Amino acid sequence: MEAPEEKEAQVAAWLKKIFGDHSIPQYEVNARTTEILHHLSELNRVRDRDVYLVIEDLKQKASEYESEAKHLQNLLMESVNFSPANLSSTGSRYLNALVDSAVALETKDTSLASFIPAVNDLTSDLFCTKSKNEEIKLELEKLEKNLTATLVLEKCLREDLKKAELHLSTERAKVDNRLQNMDFLKAKSEEFRFGIRTAEEQLSARGMDASLSHQSLVALSEKLAELKQQTIPLKKKLESYLDLMPNPSLAQVKIEEAKRELETGIYIDAVESPPQGSSGALHNNSASLQSDMDVFWNVSSLIAENCLHPRSKCVKKDLVRHFCCITVPLFDIPLPRHL
Repeated sequence: MEAPEEKEAQVAAWLKKIFGDHSIPQYEVNARTTEILHHLSELNRVRDRDVYLVIEDLKQKASEYESEAKHLQNLLMESVNFSPANLSSTGSRYLNALVDSAVALETKDTSLASFIPAVNDLTSDLFCTKSKNEEIKLELEKLEKNLTATLVLEKCLREDLKKAELHLSTERAKVDNRLQNMDFLKAKSEEFRFGIRTAEEQLSARGMDASLSHQSLVALSEKLAELKQQTIPLKKKLESYLDLMPNPSLAQVKIEEAKRELETGIYIDAVESPPQGSSGALHNNSASLQSDMDVFWNVSSLIAENCLHPRSKCVKKDLVRHFCCITVPLFDIPLPRHL
C-alpha cells in the first residue's frame, strides 16, 4: 500500500510527462482526485509498456523482413543475375502491382498457390456482400412502405386529434353549462321539496285522507288497469255465450210461466183492489186486459216460432221490441244480441 505522498509525487511526475512544456491545469488536490489520477497513470503506464512491446516486435519483424529481402536479392543476383534495379518501368510497375496485391490479399508470398485461395476468399466475400446488399435493399423497401403507411397514419391521427380536441372543447362547454343548470336545478329542487313539505303539513293539519294522495290514486289507477286487463278475457268469453241462439224449449217454458204469473197477478190485483167505479168500468178493464193477453199470446207464439226458425224473417222488428218490453222484466235470462 503506497503512501499518499508517494501517490501525489507519481501523479505529479506523470502529469509533467504528459503535458511536457505546457502548464499543468489547476485541479483540487484531495484524496479522491489523487486516487483517480494515480489509477489513470497506472493504466497509462501499462498501455505504454504494451505499445512499446508491440513496436519492438514490429521493428524486429521489419529487420527480419529486410534481412530476408536482402537474402533473396542476393540469391537472385547470384543465380540469374537479376536485380529490381535492372527492370524496365513496365516490369517495375508490374512488380509493384504484384506486391500491392499480395499486401492487399494478405498472402504469405506472391506465388500462385497463395493468390488463388485469396482471390477465391475475396470472391466469396464479394457474393456475401452482394447478398447482404440485396437483403438490405428489400428491408429498405419494406421500411419505405412502412414509413409511407406510418406517415399516412400519423396524418390521420393528427386529424383525429384535432377533431377530438374540437369535440372535447364542445363537450367541455356543454358540461360547464350543465353544471350551471345543475346548480339552478338543485336550488329549484330544494325550493320544491320545501313547498311539498309545507303542503303536506297543511294537508295533514286539515285532516286529508291518505287515500286521496297522488300515490294512492296512482296505485288505484294501476290496480284498476290491472282489473280491466283481467276482465278482458271474461268479456270475450261472455260475448261468445251472448252470440248463441236461445234454447227454444227454455224460451217456451219461460213464456208459459210468464203467462201464468201475469194472469195470476192481474186477477189478484183486480180482486184485492177493485176500482170504485161502476161494474161497466170493471168490465171494460177486463176486456182491455183480455185484449193485452191476446196480443201477448200472439207475440209469444210468433217469437217461439222465430226461435225455432232463426233464419225466418216473418217477424217484424216492432213486434219483437214490444215482446221484449213485456218479457224482459219477467225473464231471468239474458236476451240475445240480435233481439
